[in-house]
Amino acid sequence: RMPSEMLLKIFSYLDAVSLLSLGCVNKRFYELANDNGIWLKLYSSTLHPKWKMKSKQTETVSLGRAALHGIKPGYWKKEYIFKQTCAFRTRVMRLVKFLDPYTRLPCKNKEAMKTSGLSWVIVLKDKNGKERIVEKPKLSFKDTSVTVLWYGKDWPCLDDLSTLKLFGVTPLLPDQSRPPSKNGPRRLSLIAEYHLANLTESSVAVGADELVQLFSLSPGLLVGIWKEKNEIAFVIANLHYNQLLERSILGSATVQYAPPPNEPFLDDIDSEYGLHDYSLHLDLHGRSCMYLCGSFKCLFCRKRDIENGYLRFGVVNLKDNRKHLPVTGALGICWETDAFKGNVKDCFVMDLTLLDETGKPFWCFSAPVHMELSAKSSGLYDYMGHIYLADYADSEGKVSVAFVWLEETKEYIMVSLVLYVSTRKVNSWYGTNY
Repeated sequence: RMPSEMLLKIFSYLDAVSLLSLGCVNKRFYELANDNGIWLKLYSSTLHPKWKMKSKQTETVSLGRAALHGIKPGYWKKEYIFKQTCAFRTRVMRLVKFLDPYTRLPCKNKEAMKTSGLSWVIVLKDKNGKERIVEKPKLSFKDTSVTVLWYGKDWPCLDDLSTLKLFGVTPLLPDQSRPPSKNGPRRLSLIAEYHLANLTESSVAVGADELVQLFSLSPGLLVGIWKEKNEIAFVIANLHYNQLLERSILGSATVQYAPPPNEPFLDDIDSEYGLHDYSLHLDLHGRSCMYLCGSFKCLFCRKRDIENGYLRFGVVNLKDNRKHLPVTGALGICWETDAFKGNVKDCFVMDLTLLDETGKPFWCFSAPVHMELSAKSSGLYDYMGHIYLADYADSEGKVSVAFVWLEETKEYIMVSLVLYVSTRKVNSWYGTNY
């Protein structure tokens, strides 16, 4: 029953976040909180200090009238949010420009995430269209990726779920002077969407222990299912630093961020020479511990090496023991929930960063991989033991790894590593036709 003029006067003392929250109360508050006069005052005082009036007596004199005449309600609210969002993205992307000299990936990700107030959530949608948001993840940072773990009680039954969506979440109007409000307006950026129908049949089985089974969904998602009942125990997302912040911030709630096309580097070397001077950085970890970290330079492949639509990079050769790498610890993926912890053996998370001849990230991923015992045994004089094979494949390429298990020293040795890059990926990257 309070007059609108009095409410507008009260609203004029509020900040932008409070105004947006008020607009969710009811229809009348929404219309009043959209008032152009209030938002123009915020816009001018925050974004254009030169517009400020010299005295309180001139606050109602316009600047005002010309800027408000003939404009629909909410115009200056949209302008304010748009300008603030652009300024926020500029601050964050400025931090992304600092690159690690070895991986050529952003090295100030933690600072950028803190500046942006970035977090991640998953949204579980059942077959009736009802959605449930799962927040409060645990983060684990590595050299080239971040691992995000969610777990909780009373998750929906797996048979009732249809999709799982992974979002980056940032405050709509971030304030660096205080932590983001959990109940304040937020912005969602869709990173990936996964279909959970027939999960156990359509996804890759990574491994199991006494309590859970692990299933891998591309790109980079790991779902733990309780063995005793068909319910989700936890979800682990592996996010590679390449375009991590862009995908987590620049997308919308319904459309994923699309990176700009690569600008090809003019290479004067004969095209028959193939790809040359590539670099590889490889990490193997188990969410909380690192097993292997290796860098390889001057990789190349000839054009004549194309077979079945793939170009082959031989990185580690079985017969060249100078490049063989020891693996620290027993390979496995650690998991935890409110009540239980565990470790699924014979699997790991692979972070791969392949750089082209100019140092640009050409192919990057972070994904769970499982190992299988080969029927063959090592015939090498240096290594007498069982061979384990691990393979990964996506739309851009394939990776094949071989390990030898040394019983005497209780350790794995990587004796073979081969990359197969899709010719479609190469053609789209260079604008050529291999």
